[in-house]
Amino acid sequence: MTKGASSPPLEDEALLDAVQRATFRYFWDGAHPVSFLARDRLPFAADAQADANENKISIGGSGFGAMALVVGAARGWVGRSEAARRLMTMVSFLERTPSYHGMFPHYLDGRTGATIPMGRKDDGGDLVETALLFQGLLCARRFFDRDDPLETDLRNHVTWLWQDVEWSFHAPHGRKVLLWHWSPNNGFSLNAEIHGWNECLIAYVLAAAAPNPRFAIDPILYHEGFAQSRSFLNRRVWRGHELPLGPDWGGPLFFAHYSFCGLDPHGLSDRYADYFEQNVRHCLVNYAHCVANPGGYAGYGPDCWGLTASDDALHNYAAHAPDNDLGVISPTAALSSFPYLPQEAARALRHFHDDLGAWIFGRYGFADAFSEAHGWRADSYLAIDQGPIVAMIENHRSGLLWRLFMSDPDVRRGLARLDFRFPPQAGA
Repeated sequence: MTKGASSPPLEDEALLDAVQRATFRYFWDGAHPVSFLARDRLPFAADAQADANENKISIGGSGFGAMALVVGAARGWVGRSEAARRLMTMVSFLERTPSYHGMFPHYLDGRTGATIPMGRKDDGGDLVETALLFQGLLCARRFFDRDDPLETDLRNHVTWLWQDVEWSFHAPHGRKVLLWHWSPNNGFSLNAEIHGWNECLIAYVLAAAAPNPRFAIDPILYHEGFAQSRSFLNRRVWRGHELPLGPDWGGPLFFAHYSFCGLDPHGLSDRYADYFEQNVRHCLVNYAHCVANPGGYAGYGPDCWGLTASDDALHNYAAHAPDNDLGVISPTAALSSFPYLPQEAARALRHFHDDLGAWIFGRYGFADAFSEAHGWRADSYLAIDQGPIVAMIENHRSGLLWRLFMSDPDVRRGLARLDFRFPPQAGA
């Protein structure tokens, strides 16, 4: 393992900008050359042939990619019209892919649009990936608000896709909970109910926000489905922090990131929790666990923390968390937590870049994961981990994506229908 700085130390704001911009390039330089959607993963080392062979598109990752393009245009890393044209190509490509009652699959082929099955029975619509996609597209619809042909066309095409999604179809036969998957070959046979505190809040908000009343869910699905499982309420103390919601020890940190790239947790609450408090405490439990380091893993400490789902040293992929700690640190976990623990995240960023940068920092930012205990670094980047880094650092720096998403009238209606409380000026 080769450690050491990848470049001379930068001032704090310059370092934040450099890392955010490098990670943005995953969704710009690394986008699929035909569809411009986000490839599911790319190799850490630059290899033109290996890149060319990566045709698997992540639909959720493409939602984060849409957010990254908004950030890139807002910060001037790419031209506004360039970003709008790129998004228009992405949306036009999505319009030509198979539709599963308006839903998109987990993966598709970036050349042809054909569905790539995730499993034998998971070969159709994926409600959660679709929600992550539209979280990004609705931000783009709000950002590209100029009265010119390109931006008007982009907004219209996003709206047409958005109006087509049949969220209520995923609650068949009067079920009071949303089901994750539907297959044209296997129907709802996977029977994966979306409940318990996890990354899926955004799915219920958007399902309640559907602009077509026929496709919007009844709020009872949120209250009696998502919020009523054994892993929803917690209210126990972990490492000195009372955790309002979620499984014991909080689960992987992406719970605090995926839905909140667009949803602003500040002042967001309902009968179950204050969501900023929930996410801060979840991060604190994760941080405190890594500092305590009960497993005695090399490298762990106040400047090296963050457990979430990512590639793994001994397994292909694992949902790392305090109760499933395999000695693997995922940079996205700490870096996407800037809005919640800015000092702790900044310390991790400095260590990852200045001390470990020659080992883990490359062409599109930080590798997906690493383990000093195993002398291992992931050999790839992963779209669903790179995307929240760009989005959540931007929300920490400017609140841009939060303002865009929370200002969307459909989103605000969905939140109100689920009985959320949020500041009247949210998104203004």
